[in-house]
Amino acid sequence: MILAMNHPKRATISEIAARAGVSKGAVSFALNGRPGVSEETRTRVQAIADELNWKPNRAARALGQSQAGAIGFVLNRSARILGTETFFPQLLSGMQLGLSGSHTALHMMVVGSVEEEMEAYREWWQSRIVDGVIMVDPRVDDPRLEVLEHLGLPAVQVAGHPSQTAAIPAVWADDRAATDTLVRYLHGLGHRRIAYVAGPEELEHTQLRRQEFSASAEALGLDASQSVISGYEADDAARVTRELLARSARPTAVMYDTDVMAMASLRAAQGLGFRVPDELSIVSFEDSLLVQLGNPPITSLTRDTVAFGTLAVKTLLEHIAAETPVPSIEGAQPRLSIRESSGPAPTSS
Repeated sequence: MILAMNHPKRATISEIAARAGVSKGAVSFALNGRPGVSEETRTRVQAIADELNWKPNRAARALGQSQAGAIGFVLNRSARILGTETFFPQLLSGMQLGLSGSHTALHMMVVGSVEEEMEAYREWWQSRIVDGVIMVDPRVDDPRLEVLEHLGLPAVQVAGHPSQTAAIPAVWADDRAATDTLVRYLHGLGHRRIAYVAGPEELEHTQLRRQEFSASAEALGLDASQSVISGYEADDAARVTRELLARSARPTAVMYDTDVMAMASLRAAQGLGFRVPDELSIVSFEDSLLVQLGNPPITSLTRDTVAFGTLAVKTLLEHIAAETPVPSIEGAQPRLSIRESSGPAPTSS
């Protein structure tokens, strides 16, 4: 006669999570000594695990320690303007090129707020969906940096200056130098009243460009020049342009943050009867086929965004594999592509 033996049921992470009042991901972090939970939570979870005589599943642990074979990219943009921007499709193309041959996938999500973006980082890292992330649009006092550092999630920023956070290197192009290039080019054409129509003020590159615009204008004695804030949507930029051109001391040249803003404003100025470039010069920080096919084509800063995306991915893969933080790396600076939208300042201005 063979007697059946009743083996005690193995305690699970789900049971520990329920007892501790936290997520399964938090339990995993606590029991595996990973960052992402407070010491109080770690202590409470470990005590419950000891009480339940929890033992790690070796197969699951081995699986959990393997790499996900994917990197993440969260894009915080309104769906209304996502299809009109050319920068991000080019950046994504470069990222895919950088991943070619690495057997690493790209996991992408579009969100509507910084809070949603940070939550995506937490969920991805807790679930081991990605091994690292590319972060874009650095913000002033950016809360995402603290979250990424706290999680220990490898990340690389696409930025306008070297990273000030050693744990999160940047692939960068000098936004200050780019701004100075445009201001000095227009000044060289005789323009003394220059306006800069900038994107959302919470973005770090907006702050950098506005600061440099003011510094360059002051150095050149352009007392009547000014920067104004606009949204990235075409209607916002066109409205701001109409307001600028309605002033008694209107600008004779205007700089725009994106190709969409520049094109929308070109149409707005022409709709008011202004001849470009005879009465108004227009230049853009961003080049694309859109501005190249404008009537007239728009003078722009041309950068190899595809190469920038490739560099960002290669830096992230190096960062993931390295035992120590990798340094920030500077990408190629944009070059000025002069086209028919810019010319000498009108003599009657």
